[in-house]
Amino acid sequence: MDKYKKLSDFLKKFYIPSYVLSPDHEAELVAEPSSSSSPPENPILVFVNSKSGGQLGAELILTYRTLLNEKQVFDLEVETPDKVLQRIYNNLERLKDDGFACKIRDKLKIIVAGGDGTAAWLLGAVSDLNLFNPPPIATVPLGTGNNLPFAFGWGKKNPGTDGSSVESFLEQVINAKEMKIDNWQILMRMKAPKKDSSNTIVPLKLLHSLHQVLPSDQEYMEDCKTFRGGFWNYFSLGMDAQVSYAFHSERKLHPEKFKNQLVNQSTYLKLSCTQGWFFASLFHPSSQNIAQLAKVQICNKSGQWNDLNIPQRSIVCLNLPSFSGGLNPWGTPNPKKQRHRSLTPPFVDDGLIEIVGFRNAWHGLVLLTPNGHGTRLAQANRVRFEFKKSAAKHAYMRMDGEPWKQPLPLDDETVMVEISHHGQVNMLATNSCSSKSMHA
Repeated sequence: MDKYKKLSDFLKKFYIPSYVLSPDHEAELVAEPSSSSSPPENPILVFVNSKSGGQLGAELILTYRTLLNEKQVFDLEVETPDKVLQRIYNNLERLKDDGFACKIRDKLKIIVAGGDGTAAWLLGAVSDLNLFNPPPIATVPLGTGNNLPFAFGWGKKNPGTDGSSVESFLEQVINAKEMKIDNWQILMRMKAPKKDSSNTIVPLKLLHSLHQVLPSDQEYMEDCKTFRGGFWNYFSLGMDAQVSYAFHSERKLHPEKFKNQLVNQSTYLKLSCTQGWFFASLFHPSSQNIAQLAKVQICNKSGQWNDLNIPQRSIVCLNLPSFSGGLNPWGTPNPKKQRHRSLTPPFVDDGLIEIVGFRNAWHGLVLLTPNGHGTRLAQANRVRFEFKKSAAKHAYMRMDGEPWKQPLPLDDETVMVEISHHGQVNMLATNSCSSKSMHA
């Protein structure tokens, strides 16, 4: 009670009493604001990846817990967001006759601090709850690329972790606008080899945003390993994902070398060189071309599937106008191209995903020029990749900042990856955000 009384009127706008968060804290009801008090104007839950941004994540947790109720601030290295949110919303359901708790539920917002993978993890947890009124989410840039925060105006540089910096961010949260963005589901099926085959499919090391489908799920198929997940910013395939995989692998081996955002970005550039991304045609065989790795099909809004030939070394299926540190690979097609190729600007809520190709890293540098963009391949509401036996043994993939090395078929197996539209989620955006709504 002493802590709440000492809080400034500004911080009281965000404070959530412990009994609202968990029935375990009901004994503290008398020591905190309750149903007889006015509910907070902007109640928030704070999720921080303590390992993001070197030591910044841990420092940010400490600051938020000092300024607010420490029980409304969660370390994602200690507890996963799905378990936290499930517990809180179960408790809110139990308190549905408590007017104070109901008002908190209706006004609730979420802050997530970490890299793009962390933000996507939290977005997936909220989406999976299928809430009637899901809380909008603000993202604090603590990673290397920070594409998600940048797309919604929260910047791409690691913020300060002191009290004044946090209060400044909270002020922005109060003034932020809500924006709906498309949610994209990815379904990956790996067909098991025949019983007389000596080859087996290497199990996929699951990301935060991918999980194996259970027999009770409608996507389950016998004789297949099926994985499902979601992304909100991008899915990439090819050389770009390979460089990202090398970076993440190096960071896992030597985490002490990756405690500074500028150093991290410099290391990423060096790996682009050593992995041969700048001279892909010289250092890598043509079997690494997307067209050699997979058969690609796209589906338009009328439900018609068409083959898509992709000779490039890397492609990005993009939902937001922010990639590789805030660059926009799709750009804005001029009226002539919009008319003749039926291309549209990259709206984040139109049910379409933009597919962009890159030949090499030099091609990617065109994004740094005014009106620069990659090779615009197509816009679609479904994309399918079918991998069969080829010269390559694996392909590199990346989804919202999380890369992985995907084994490819060796015999008569197949690996199928399908991307489809899967509803929308609510984001918080500043007035300077680069994302555009088709309804604006």
